[in-house]
Amino acid sequence: MKAIPQLIAIVLIGAAAIPLAGRFVPGTRPWLDNVGLLQPLTAAGIIPAEAAAEAGQGQGSQRGGGVTVVASDVQTEVLRDIVSAIGSARGVQAVELSFEVTGRLASIMVAPGDRVAVGEVIAALDAEAAQLMVDRARLVLEDAQKTVDRLEQLAQSGTATALQRQDAELALRTAELGLQSAERDLADHRLLAPIAGYVGLVEPQVGDLVSPTTAITRIEDRSSLIVDFRVPERLAAMVAVGDPVRATAISTPGEVIEGQIVAIDNRVDEASRTLRVQATVGNADDRLRAGMAFQINLVFTGAEYPAVDPLAIQWGADGAFVWVVRDGKAARLPIRILQRSAEAVLIEATLEPDDMVVTEGVQALRPGAEVSVTAPRS
Repeated sequence: MKAIPQLIAIVLIGAAAIPLAGRFVPGTRPWLDNVGLLQPLTAAGIIPAEAAAEAGQGQGSQRGGGVTVVASDVQTEVLRDIVSAIGSARGVQAVELSFEVTGRLASIMVAPGDRVAVGEVIAALDAEAAQLMVDRARLVLEDAQKTVDRLEQLAQSGTATALQRQDAELALRTAELGLQSAERDLADHRLLAPIAGYVGLVEPQVGDLVSPTTAITRIEDRSSLIVDFRVPERLAAMVAVGDPVRATAISTPGEVIEGQIVAIDNRVDEASRTLRVQATVGNADDRLRAGMAFQINLVFTGAEYPAVDPLAIQWGADGAFVWVVRDGKAARLPIRILQRSAEAVLIEATLEPDDMVVTEGVQALRPGAEVSVTAPRS
C-alpha cells in the first residue's frame, strides 16, 4: 500500500516535467513526436507551433534519409610554428665620440638631436699651442729645404762633400715628419663625425678640460635598427640569415614592422640554453629609437595537415575526436590536435579522401547511423 503514493508522486512529477522539457529543451521534441505527445502539447500551447514544426521536419528527415547534419569537405593548411621573443634595439651604426688629446673645450658646433654628415665638425679644443707647433715645424722644414738646395749648388762646384749633403737630406726628412706630426696634433683638436646620424646628449660644456676618456656625445644612425634577441636552442638549426621576422614595438602594440635576420651567433649560451640572433627593421620615418623593446615573431612553416572547423572538435573519455560522414554513415574518428586558431584547427587523423567532417548536428549521431548532409550556412 505504501508504494501507491510513491507511484502517484512519480506520475505527477513526470506529468509536470515532460511539458516543461518539451518547451525549454528542444532536443526532447523528436522523442515527444515519436511517442505522440508533441501535437497535444502544441495544441495546448505549451510548445510553440514553430518549434513543433521544426521538430517534425527533423524527425521526418531522420526517418527518411537519416540524421540531418551540416558537414563540409576537409581542407588542408600548412602547420606554422610561431616563436616570440623580446629584444632591444640599437642603431645600425653607433659611435661614442671623444678627443684624441687633452685640452680645454673651445666650441661645440652641434646640438642634441641634430643630424650630421660624415666629416662634420662636432666640437673643437683650444688649439693655439698646437697651431704654434705647426708654424714652428714649417719654419724648420723651410730652413732644411734651403740647406739642401745650397749644398746641391756647392756640389756642382765641388765644394760640398757627400757627407754634408747626406746630413742635410736627413734633416729635411726629419723636418717633414715634424710638420706632419704637428699637423696631426692640430687636427686632433677638432672632433669630426665618423658616421652620419643623429647627435645624442652633449654632457661637457665650453671651457671644460677634457681628455681622451671624456665622452663628448654619441652619434647613432637609426635609419634602420638592429634588434638583439634570443631563441631557444631547439631552433638553432632552423633559423638562418635572411629569414623574415615580424617586429612590434612594445610602446606601439598592433603596429607590425617587417624585418629580417642579419646575424646569428656561432654558439648557444650554456647558462640560458638560448641562441643570440640579430634582426634588422626599417625606420624610414624615424619614429623608432635605439634602446626600445621589441617583440619579435618568427614563423616556421612545416608540412600540410587537415584543417577542420573548431565546432567539429568533440571530446570523450579517450580524448578529442570528430564525426565524419563516410559512405553516407557517421563514423567517430579519433584525432590529435596540432595547432588551434579562431578559424581552424589543424589535426592529425586517419581521414579518407571522400570524408566530410560534421560541424553541426553531432548530438544526434551514433556510429554507423545513416546521415543526410546539408551544406554549411554562408
